[in-house]
Amino acid sequence: MKALVAAALLVGLPALAQSPQEAKPLAPGREALALSYEKYTLPNGLEVILSVDRKLPVVAVNVWYHVGAYHEQPGRTGFAHLFEHMMFQGSRNVADDVHISLLEQIGGTDLNGTTSFDRTNYFETVPSNHVETALWLESDRMGFLLDTLTAEKLETQREVVKNERRQSTEISPYGLAREKAWQTLFPLPHPYHGDVIGSMKDLNAATLDDVKGFFRQWYAPSNATLAIVGDFDVAKTKALVEKYFATLPSTPKPKRPEVAPVKLTAPVVIRHEEKVATLPLLSLQWHTPAYLEAGDATADVLATVLATGKASRLYRRLVLEKRLAQSVSATQMSQGGQSVFTLDVTASPGVSTDTVLKEVDAVLEELRRKGITQDELDRARTRFDTRMLAGLQAVGGFGGKADVLQSYNHFTGEPSFIAQDLARYESLTPDDVKQFAQDTLRNDARVILHAVPAPRRQPPAAPKERN
Repeated sequence: MKALVAAALLVGLPALAQSPQEAKPLAPGREALALSYEKYTLPNGLEVILSVDRKLPVVAVNVWYHVGAYHEQPGRTGFAHLFEHMMFQGSRNVADDVHISLLEQIGGTDLNGTTSFDRTNYFETVPSNHVETALWLESDRMGFLLDTLTAEKLETQREVVKNERRQSTEISPYGLAREKAWQTLFPLPHPYHGDVIGSMKDLNAATLDDVKGFFRQWYAPSNATLAIVGDFDVAKTKALVEKYFATLPSTPKPKRPEVAPVKLTAPVVIRHEEKVATLPLLSLQWHTPAYLEAGDATADVLATVLATGKASRLYRRLVLEKRLAQSVSATQMSQGGQSVFTLDVTASPGVSTDTVLKEVDAVLEELRRKGITQDELDRARTRFDTRMLAGLQAVGGFGGKADVLQSYNHFTGEPSFIAQDLARYESLTPDDVKQFAQDTLRNDARVILHAVPAPRRQPPAAPKERN
């Protein structure tokens, strides 16, 4: 509570630079997807998005910093993810490790932080009468994290992250194999080469000054967006935003690195001896268009047709009919710089990845020749609509309304881009998907990963006793 009193001293009432915007009307039948909001910018550059939703007496507070692994330098990877941990370790007015417990004490839920190649976010959902506490906590670490950042804290979180990397990559099934394939897709000096969690070498090399410099460059109000969604009083909340955030110093908005797309002109085959998993994995990966660019939605549909559900083409052929595989999956990993389409097949015991590859190629070739059916396209569209509607039922948390507003704002500048987003899928035809498969999922422009467990070595037989 002492810290709360200290925070109340952060007062100041500069005028807001407001530019309210309203959501665009949706087509008939799409009204449930409407996202009303108001967006404005503080004099120090902080974007603010307000969206009232009175279904429940709760408020989601969600901050996006427009920095991720994409913005890191070669040899200095993992910094954005490292700050995902550091931001919960206390700041000038918040004692070490108190941030989370304070929110839990007031009934906070959906509390977390995540990092991607394109952004880092921090969010919590609190009862409506405690929105001030959440805003103060977010402002304090935005403005005063470095005041208490020490070498000891850095070292503690560095070890936590290194252990996380061990669990997610080095001792995780197929973790090192996937990293090898990913780095083949994005060779140095491409910023995606480094992966979000960074490398052991880079994490070990990070100095306190490196980390402080990264924070000063990317975690300023001018490079952040605050979204507040839920049951709140607009005027009072605007005053709280001004009280806690408008006094933070203004710095120029950092520029996003400009990186040309990379392209494979010949297939690359990787044969990796898998030390953790017990079944062979075949993974095929292609470069695809960036998030929201032409072709991104087409790739989503194609992934669904190929491997989502028991009616999908690869599941039917490889798992149900020929029993060559334990599981299949296909995903369009949409990213701001360049996306990746991945097709994974975990082979059944005794089945080689070369056998699986022949079957997968047969399915892909048929798709390139004949395309998909209208029914397959309609099922995929229904899945996207359902997934979006399910996410919008919550104001906060992963994929909740606050996150959706932030995501569209981050990538397009328009928080209510949902209508345009879903229109991408509505406008697709089966011929579009067929053409995409022919142009993009080419055999000569992919990484082919065979992650095969090492053959089990039998212990040497005991020597026979001689009489």
